[in-house]
Amino acid sequence: MLSDRLAATLRRDSPIALSAQLAEELRRLIASAVLRPGDALPATRALATDLGLGRNTVIEAYERLTAEGYLQARRGAGSFVAAQPPAYEMQAPPGNVPVTSAALSLSRRATAILAEPSIEIGRAFALCTPDLGLLRLDVWQRLLAQAWREARLPDTGYAEPGGHPLLRHAIADHVRLTRLVRCTPEQVIVVAGAQQGLDLCARLLADAGEQAWAENPGYPGARRAFAAAGLHMQPITVDDQGLAPTEADWRQPPRLIYTTPSHQFPTGVEMSLARRLALLGEAARHACWVIEDDYDGEFRLAGAPVPSLQGMDAADRVVYVGTFSKVLFPALRLGYVIVPPALATGFAEAAARLQLEGRQLTQLALARFIEEGHFAAHIRRMRQAYAARREILAAAWARELGKAMPLIGTETGMHVSVALPAAVEAAVIAQLAQTDIVVQPLSHFGVAPLAHHGLALGYGGAHDQEVRDQGARLARLVAGQLRQAP
Repeated sequence: MLSDRLAATLRRDSPIALSAQLAEELRRLIASAVLRPGDALPATRALATDLGLGRNTVIEAYERLTAEGYLQARRGAGSFVAAQPPAYEMQAPPGNVPVTSAALSLSRRATAILAEPSIEIGRAFALCTPDLGLLRLDVWQRLLAQAWREARLPDTGYAEPGGHPLLRHAIADHVRLTRLVRCTPEQVIVVAGAQQGLDLCARLLADAGEQAWAENPGYPGARRAFAAAGLHMQPITVDDQGLAPTEADWRQPPRLIYTTPSHQFPTGVEMSLARRLALLGEAARHACWVIEDDYDGEFRLAGAPVPSLQGMDAADRVVYVGTFSKVLFPALRLGYVIVPPALATGFAEAAARLQLEGRQLTQLALARFIEEGHFAAHIRRMRQAYAARREILAAAWARELGKAMPLIGTETGMHVSVALPAAVEAAVIAQLAQTDIVVQPLSHFGVAPLAHHGLALGYGGAHDQEVRDQGARLARLVAGQLRQAP
């Protein structure tokens, strides 16, 4: 409060009058833009009471500043900071040391995080963008309003470790049915989105300096989480069967293994059954934690459902990460981590101490959204819409390119990819920079040595006509560059 700051500067044993001290401090606050033009000052009687001064002392300070042009008195309204107060030279406190540029720099970890690529959103073919128009916003608003109407005072406090019990139950029921995840509600930890879940996994399952494997190319948010936790990141190549560690890689087993087996990000390939079994076997043998990021596994558009890696794990080495950002809307910022039973209590407690969670009423509304069947209906609508857009894009692509450059990852999720020579990738991206089409190169998500070049095409947030028109434009551009390539 302003009165607290003013009280801290008044010296009653000073030979300088209290009204002059008060005026001086207000003058400094105005000159340093703590008090801005148009800000209202406290009423003289109220400020005098707060400061333990006579009202005339405060009136004298206000009148002095009004005469100097710092304040403006408005009849019946009080005193306000003037629209254009005069300049005031503030003296620096004695002994100040000049700040060097090094003192203002971020840490090496922050620099590494900023070096990771970002994912563009908002235009045709942007990645990780759901169709917000498919959400029954009226239903969500009704459930959220209902939660607030029924709220009690304890509901406005922090959530208990792990999240709201009803949401943990609803998530456990959902993933058991749709993703064949084996879990109880106690194993579910509600988090503020999958990114926070990855950050917690990196901090709570490994120590600084330990090794973590990440897919190459792969999700940059995972690498950011590992870097922030001080882990040594080892890129592991992805092939047409998913994550492909070699025997040499396993000679130095990691503490953490990050993978997106159902729909690899960004290539879209699906991890084969043989590769899944091999990964689980080696993880159990070397006591590694496997972090399974199932960011869009609900959107199975063709073929038989792919079970989660966690559901196949008999050794309890898989930590399953899910999100509502891709399925409902990003601003919800809710996700979940499902940990093995032996970790459940400790993980939930540690997560709560690191990042206190509130939003109990939002979590309650989401639990009811799931329990009442709205979530399942929403997923069905999205699957139908995404399947239609995938077919539109595939048709446009086939007209221009035939079978020369097939789309990859068409059975699941909100995006596909296409493999291209490095020179063609670079030429296409350069030409698209002058258009309204957002396409990110696969090399954007890799680290040296780069093994993949091509394009990642998201269709979740685009309308059917956009996919049709922009898909045809893009396919023609790629075809033209392929013809020109040596």
